[in-house]
Amino acid sequence: MDEQLAVIFDFDGTILDSESAEYQSHRQFFAEHGVELTEEEWCTCIGRVQPKTHWWDWLCDRTEAPPSYDRFRKKTRTYFVEHLRMEPMPGIATLVNALAAAGVPRAIASAASSNWVARALEELALTPSFDVIVTADQVAHPKPAPDVYLEAARRLGVEPAHCVAIEDSGPGLTAARAAGMRTVAIPHHLNRLTHDFEGADLELSSAADLTLDRIRGLAGVR
Repeated sequence: MDEQLAVIFDFDGTILDSESAEYQSHRQFFAEHGVELTEEEWCTCIGRVQPKTHWWDWLCDRTEAPPSYDRFRKKTRTYFVEHLRMEPMPGIATLVNALAAAGVPRAIASAASSNWVARALEELALTPSFDVIVTADQVAHPKPAPDVYLEAARRLGVEPAHCVAIEDSGPGLTAARAAGMRTVAIPHHLNRLTHDFEGADLELSSAADLTLDRIRGLAGVR
C-alpha cells in the first residue's frame, strides 16, 4: 500500500465526457433560436462554477424571442441525455482499478454538484472505486480555488504534497496547484487549445498513457 500517495480526480471531462454532451445540447438549443454557440465561447466556462442562469442569460441577450428559463432547462437536459455516452473516458477504468489494487487512496474533487456526480458514478458502476467524493456544493469556494482538493486530501488523511491531481481544465489545474499537489493534465478536446496547461507537471493525451509507476515517479514515491 502507498501510504504517502493519493490520487484525486476531477470528474466532468476527466472521468466522464459530459462536456461534449453539455456543449452539444446547448449548441442545438441555441441554433433553434438562431444563435451560434462556438466551442471557444463554451470553453470560457469549462472547469468553473457559473450561475444556473448563465447560458440562458447569454442566449436571451442574443435572440429576439428569448425562451423561458423552464423551457431552456427542460430542452437542454433532454438533448444532454440524447448526446451523452455513459462510459468512462479512455484509460480511466484501468487506471482506477490499478490504483485500487495497489491500495492507493482515490478521491474525486469536482466543480459539479453532489447530485450529478453521485448519480453519474452510480450509472458508471464506479461508486465503490472512490474513497472520497467532494463537490463544489460542499466547500466554501469552487474551482479555481483549491477548496475541493484540500477537502479531498483532508478526508483521505493524506497531505496535499503527497497527492497527484488529474485534471482536464485550466481552472481545475489552477485549483490543484494552489492546493500544493502534483498535477497531471489530460486536456479535453474542447478546451485543448483555449486553456492554459503550462503549469502541469505532466500533460498527456489520454489516461491510457498514465500508469501507476508514472504517478509514483511524479509524486517521488517508490
